[in-house]
Amino acid sequence: MSSERHTVPVDVHLLAVRDGEQGPEVLLSRRAGDVYAAGLWHAPSGHLERETILAAVARETLEETGLVVDPADVRAAVTVHHRPPGGQARIGFFFEVRRWHGTPRIMEPDKCDAIGWFRLDDLPEPMVAYCRAGLDAYRAGAPVAVHFQEPGDPVAYAPSADRLVLVANRISRDAAPGDAVRAFAEQAVGRIAAWADVSWAREESRVWRADGADGGTWYVKIHQNDRFHQREVSALREWVPIALGAAAPRLVAADPGRRSVVLTAVGGRSLHGAVHPPEQQRRIFHRIGRLAADIHHSAPSRPAAGTLPLGKLERHLNGARPYLTHGDEEFIRATAEKAAELPALDEVPTHGDLQPRNLRWDADADVLYVIDFERSERGPAMRDFVRLSDAWHGRPDLLTAVMDGYGRPFTPEEEDQLTVLSVLDAVSGISYGTAHGDPELVERGHRTLARLRPAQHP
Repeated sequence: MSSERHTVPVDVHLLAVRDGEQGPEVLLSRRAGDVYAAGLWHAPSGHLERETILAAVARETLEETGLVVDPADVRAAVTVHHRPPGGQARIGFFFEVRRWHGTPRIMEPDKCDAIGWFRLDDLPEPMVAYCRAGLDAYRAGAPVAVHFQEPGDPVAYAPSADRLVLVANRISRDAAPGDAVRAFAEQAVGRIAAWADVSWAREESRVWRADGADGGTWYVKIHQNDRFHQREVSALREWVPIALGAAAPRLVAADPGRRSVVLTAVGGRSLHGAVHPPEQQRRIFHRIGRLAADIHHSAPSRPAAGTLPLGKLERHLNGARPYLTHGDEEFIRATAEKAAELPALDEVPTHGDLQPRNLRWDADADVLYVIDFERSERGPAMRDFVRLSDAWHGRPDLLTAVMDGYGRPFTPEEEDQLTVLSVLDAVSGISYGTAHGDPELVERGHRTLARLRPAQHP
């Protein structure tokens, strides 16, 4: 064994990060003059001298940008083992700073000719590949990365010569999907720089936002069972592109073995919990009605394959019974008995879970987007209004807006069917919500029963 010890230069890099109007921004400067990588964007940085790495990053920040940074405000971001094309390997410590004194300005005009703030998901070009590697690793949440460039690689970042290798953080492993799903997603869209778990607050729901290293955002979803996977994939392949177009995600890739999909991102903000002025509410609900019509008319209707779904009623009642109020069970059973007398209505394509949390409104673009098609299947059109009816209760103007958008009012037979489906959904929601810690679902079920009982029993 050789007794010669390996020594490498040490660099420090500042990632000054602030919250911009469209997301986090980082401070970068453009090298100029007779320096390495002239003309390329880079974070403020420098070599470690006879000092600590914290003192070094504060010193380099002041010398290059004029910002005063307290070492106590410096946070570790990522460590990169880097080798430039044909050069000596080195270690780079990247530090995040979100608090400082002063305004950034060019302090060394012989080495820098521009300085500015850039969104982390929209970095400038050309950029030093070494710095880009550190930023991509930072966005991905990796504590350590390796970036060994090959002889002949450009100093500037180029997707075709991206040598970044992330070293996963054992503690925060759950922030991203497992290795197999990550590999599937990157095969579909290229290297992903950052993952964020955006799953709904239920144990079986797993959805991640994936930000690409070269821009772009996708959503990666693992379905809880094969049936949900098949439903969503079938809808996104068959009728969604025709009926909804750009108002819905596009299926990029599907892996039935892992029950995973990669979807494009859509705009807007969720209607779940959102508050809008009355006039805008009416506009949104008009769009909801029109969207429902587009879904239901995306394929010819066909005769119903069977009666309304009463098979799970007893199981749901057993789960909900301890939480029902006096008279609820009698009302539920009486409603179920009437269901057998209702005429069978034609089946159409349905979303299956059309409710505020699956709708996104972009006021600037005047577009309503719909997501989450894992419950999509053919069925009575009224199944798409069950969970929306809670949102328009007490607001006849919103119901009118929905009907105007839908193009017609409900028939008496559809009204009866909507009541039955709403009662069944309420029982299911109370049973499921109490068992899985979803209080909003429980309360919606209680609200539904409370508003429908007086209507049926004056």
